[in-house]
Amino acid sequence: QPVWSVSVSEMPCFSPSDDEPLAMSRRAAVFGFGAAALLAGCSRSMDLAEFEIDEFTTGTVRPKISVDRQVTQPELMYASFEDGGFVLPEVPFKKVEPKWRRQIVVDPTGEAPGTIVVRLEERHLYWVQPGGDALRYGVGIGREGFSWQGEGVIQWRQKWPKWTPPAEMIARQPQLARFSAENGGQPPGLDNPLGARALYIFQNGQDTLYRLHGSPEWNSIGRAVSSGCVRLMNQDIIDLYERVPNKARIVVWQ
Repeated sequence: QPVWSVSVSEMPCFSPSDDEPLAMSRRAAVFGFGAAALLAGCSRSMDLAEFEIDEFTTGTVRPKISVDRQVTQPELMYASFEDGGFVLPEVPFKKVEPKWRRQIVVDPTGEAPGTIVVRLEERHLYWVQPGGDALRYGVGIGREGFSWQGEGVIQWRQKWPKWTPPAEMIARQPQLARFSAENGGQPPGLDNPLGARALYIFQNGQDTLYRLHGSPEWNSIGRAVSSGCVRLMNQDIIDLYERVPNKARIVVWQ
């Protein structure tokens, strides 16, 4: 019987810028309008065998997972849709390893519900839920020498952000000077390195200059290629953005 439970090549990214059922809307299936229901415990636990879900974190224990209607078939989660005047292309999910796709797993972090946990070595981000579950997303991370670890908060959230490369990056890549702060940065768009959303990480009231952000480069997920930020597929960062409030705690560790 069902059990009912209460249940970010180099990618520059340092500087900030300025509920429906399946049949109703693909767009609603992509991101988390169901987050409030999930956080409120309105989810039903079912056996993992009923879903095509990777068991990467489960060890020898067969888990029970909560059903969130925004975590559904990949052809819906990674479909093309319009957002903020831009049409996101679909992600060719069959080319993405299943372990990098959005899914619900048994929480392996031990952190309190409402915490974002990024495991750099594992290349996964967890949004911890009540009742022992977590939403897991595949991520791309900073290459060696560029990543950040620590604890902070999501101080600012931005839809379709501008991107302004820092002076150090412009020194390494002079062609980026056209996107300097003096030139107004790179406008939002499908080719913007920050993608469709950005979540800005602060520590002790100071900007760490590291972000969780979207990326059009779906094939970079699971790899260490960025300039330090944690990147997600655009469809996944939109989903996460709708779930995570300002001041959410974030823990980034190896």
